[in-house]
Amino acid sequence: MSKLPKVTGRDMRGVMAYPPTPALPGAERVDAVDTVDLAETERMIRALINDGVDAIALNGTLGECATLTLDEWKAFAGCVAETVRAVNEDFPVFIGTTTLNTRDTVSRMKFLSDLGTTGTLLGRPMWGDMVAPVMERFYRDVAEAVPDQAIVVYDNTAAFGGIIPRRVYKTLVDLPQVVAVKYAGGASVGFRYHNDMAHTGTRFPLMSIETDWFPAWEMYGEELVGMAWSSTTAMGPGPVLELRDALQQGRTEDARWLTERLRWAHEPFLVGQDFMEFAKYNIPLEKIRVNGAGYINVGKCRPPYTEDLVPEEHVMTTAEHVNRYKQIRGEVEQRFGVRASKDSLAKV
Repeated sequence: MSKLPKVTGRDMRGVMAYPPTPALPGAERVDAVDTVDLAETERMIRALINDGVDAIALNGTLGECATLTLDEWKAFAGCVAETVRAVNEDFPVFIGTTTLNTRDTVSRMKFLSDLGTTGTLLGRPMWGDMVAPVMERFYRDVAEAVPDQAIVVYDNTAAFGGIIPRRVYKTLVDLPQVVAVKYAGGASVGFRYHNDMAHTGTRFPLMSIETDWFPAWEMYGEELVGMAWSSTTAMGPGPVLELRDALQQGRTEDARWLTERLRWAHEPFLVGQDFMEFAKYNIPLEKIRVNGAGYINVGKCRPPYTEDLVPEEHVMTTAEHVNRYKQIRGEVEQRFGVRASKDSLAKV
């Protein structure tokens, strides 16, 4: 009997963090090699786990899967796996393996299997748009090829040329490897979300972005939307984790206030104003905001998606977003107190 993943869709609860891949100085150069800052990678993983996130997903779009060489990706994955083993070997971590074809993805998933990771964050080949039958076969093939790797399906309408058709969800629910879907942020809590969820039910969560989590939770409850995804956690996870706690503890007014503050902080950020424009500058804008917030030092972007080509207007609105997020971090601490880390709790 084939070995199944360590986790199931019903295990997916809380906040899944999506941080960038830390880069060494000079990573923006075309002739750069071995650009991953492994020391900062270890510190980043330890910090996120210690501060209380429930899972981590890496090497998606902002995680620079597209711009890491294979050797860099392997070094990064190895560092992450080693760090997780040292901190908590049962902590769920999903490392991206999206490539341009099935065989390369399977090869990377087998590498992760040998490392003993929980699973993978997986989009789909995008050189040619995938119709539903091809998409269904792709996910079935990789799940059967590496059955011990849990899969968080990555839904990004800009990167992958469209939505996941509803009929594909009927296939995904039959694959025990699929434990969650990172749902396209702008589509959360709408008609498509509702109708897709009619197929997935409680099999696995269609994870909304953290700013949409409260209305999704209010409408569908924890059994259906028990986990959210958040790249904002890389700016300091406190406000997002306070939202998680408020939702799980039934503190509706606190959850409403936290959602309003998070949305206020995000208002200047391009992603909520023009998603297709944001998609052109996704990687550098994410790195700009994460570096500006000061929680992680993720360095420069790798070519070709470098910061120097981002329009100044977008840089300025991102800076305003960072300032607002720093402000609400203080507001949240003032209202709820400074969160205790897992390390500090263990010493009590």
